[in-house]
Amino acid sequence: MNTSDLKNLNIAIVGAGYAGAAAAKALSLLGATVNVYEQASRTREVGAGIGLRPSTMDQFGQWGIFDAIAKVSSPSDYFEILTPTADPIMKEAWPEIDTFGQKTHLIHRCDFIEALLGVLPDGMVHLGHKLESVKDVGDKATLTFTNGESVTADLVVGADGIKSVVRAQLFGDNQPVFSGEHAYRAVISVDDALGMAVDDNLRMYIGRGTKIYFLPLRHRGQVSFDITALCPDSTWAPKVTKDDLLKTVEGFDERIVSITRGLDMDAVNCRAVYDIDPVDTWHSDSVVLVGDAAHSMLHHQGQGANSAILDAGGLADALREAGSVKEALARYQATRKPVTDELQRISRQGWTEDEISDVFPGQKPASQKPASQKPASQKPASQKPASPQPASQKPEV
Repeated sequence: MNTSDLKNLNIAIVGAGYAGAAAAKALSLLGATVNVYEQASRTREVGAGIGLRPSTMDQFGQWGIFDAIAKVSSPSDYFEILTPTADPIMKEAWPEIDTFGQKTHLIHRCDFIEALLGVLPDGMVHLGHKLESVKDVGDKATLTFTNGESVTADLVVGADGIKSVVRAQLFGDNQPVFSGEHAYRAVISVDDALGMAVDDNLRMYIGRGTKIYFLPLRHRGQVSFDITALCPDSTWAPKVTKDDLLKTVEGFDERIVSITRGLDMDAVNCRAVYDIDPVDTWHSDSVVLVGDAAHSMLHHQGQGANSAILDAGGLADALREAGSVKEALARYQATRKPVTDELQRISRQGWTEDEISDVFPGQKPASQKPASQKPASQKPASQKPASPQPASQKPEV
């Protein structure tokens, strides 16, 4: 689209998480008028640490916000996979470092969302706007919120997560699918890591039916400590006791057991893990999905936040290169959907069949398929540094 058309474009984004904030930054750089509508009365991100891959950091460089992310993150050279008793299995440099000339950066989710929102102009994000309905009228769409307000835009971007209202009303009601596992996440002081946080690199300890991630956040003086374990309880926010956690780490290095024993349960985020099945269609002529709304996936391959950022970049590129919004949205889906469909599939391959049968005798969770423990490596053939698509991305906490 030419510069004048882009500047006349009015864009409404639903959701101010990773995908929405990143899309707001990317699309505003086109010169479009962008507004973000977030249901929460204040922006707040819970959880622990994640890894931002070199292609993602390169995208931030293209948007001029690399320094804003880098100053609240720690650069990492490699990841390591170990046995429960800390014997090495493999050690490998993060992919893409040579391609993009960047390192993977480890960051707390809260710092990440605050940094993304912090680079947006004042007044762009509107809090307290819970979406009630979206009406697609062809070349425009209207959003109606529960506070009684409504807005009409040339382009609506649904960045409203795994329980997306935009997706459910326009593109199919793909309900969250239980993975058969729980994630227990906490952030602890480096001093409480009992000497296990020795550098800026991620380590994953693999036991039968349990994986434990140590993700250093050395710029904070902290470590993101994540226990992911097979469990049949599908309650979205399960009630978990200290004894429950200790049972999941039986047989692990005694330091891991001691760290678990010392956790403050009030500070542990406990949740059942869900994704969605691939969505057939991501867009109409004036509405499009990005991030988890389009392709929520499990965390085993570390694809969630990275894919959301690259969605935002891909959507902005498509609008810049196409002749119309309609053509751009089709181009965006054609470029991004095959990649994320495959990443969703690979991310479901987190456990062996024997591990699953231990917890689910005679069956397996709908989203689980047996696979090896080594993280998969996926790099689209069309990837170029100037217009990055997600390459191999390793475990994310």
